[in-house]
Amino acid sequence: MEKLNLVTEWDKTFQKSEKVDHEKVTYENKYGFTLAADVYKPKNASEKLSAIIICGPYGAVKEQSAGLYAQTLAERGFLTIAFDPSYTGESSGTPRNTTSPEINTEDYSASVDYLVTREDVDEEKIGIVGICGWGGIALSAAAKDPRIKATVGSTAANHSDYNPAQRKQMLAMVAQVRTAEAKTGEIQTTYSTVGEINEETPAPQVEFYNYYRNPKRGYHKRGINSGQAIDIASNLGFFHFSLLTYIDQIENPVLMVHGENAFTYAQGKDMFDRLKGDNKKFLTVTGATHTDLYDQVDKIPFDAIAEFFQESLK
Repeated sequence: MEKLNLVTEWDKTFQKSEKVDHEKVTYENKYGFTLAADVYKPKNASEKLSAIIICGPYGAVKEQSAGLYAQTLAERGFLTIAFDPSYTGESSGTPRNTTSPEINTEDYSASVDYLVTREDVDEEKIGIVGICGWGGIALSAAAKDPRIKATVGSTAANHSDYNPAQRKQMLAMVAQVRTAEAKTGEIQTTYSTVGEINEETPAPQVEFYNYYRNPKRGYHKRGINSGQAIDIASNLGFFHFSLLTYIDQIENPVLMVHGENAFTYAQGKDMFDRLKGDNKKFLTVTGATHTDLYDQVDKIPFDAIAEFFQESLK
């Protein structure tokens, strides 16, 4: 397993809780990447605990929203783990700041592998949370790994399905980029979040800017969406492979949480409608936008999420 140089100081976008213990850990996935993660555990807990794995939003690191969810749910009695995906943050993998539907789904299962080795975790009581684009990845993981006993998709976005016109346009652009890169030897990059906004900036980009670029809110120097350049051609897998093919076969409970004013609300409902059986619930958060569920603790329904896991991980 590759040795990672982990940051030792507290560098999260949220305040440290005095109610939980925190440690940094590493573990390897089946593709040989070493993942960096933060473990949060209720202070003075001595029994085996139900565990929850959290990742997202898409393009974020564990020091942002995922860590906030992990710490807050640990305050409610769970052992939690927030991890950096392969290629991202403190985890290994090159090229940097890319993603893969298959490898990132595996990252969840690798996190389960790690948790079942811990003596303080009840291996029969492990759930996952996926935030934003990681909501779809979480559903994919739940569909392939029955050890995941409960799944929450929070403000989930579908990065996997595109209509024919969208797909054709994207593939043509990527083809041009790859040709230019092959001829010049220079990687062509872009930024996932705009560096400035004005009256003509689309509403979703305004939301992302106000979270990821704001030092008082969600900015983190290792976060892709906070201003790191990415290879335009790096995420091609999402245009070929759907994360959602088998989610109708998920047998364990699923809770989808979405703000009623989120621009991804329809995507969340569509993913929910693909689930079958009586093991699914959809919770609409009144008045909340997409990014409100990243960090606005007065709007994120942590009590409802904790209750769902308590019931599902009995």
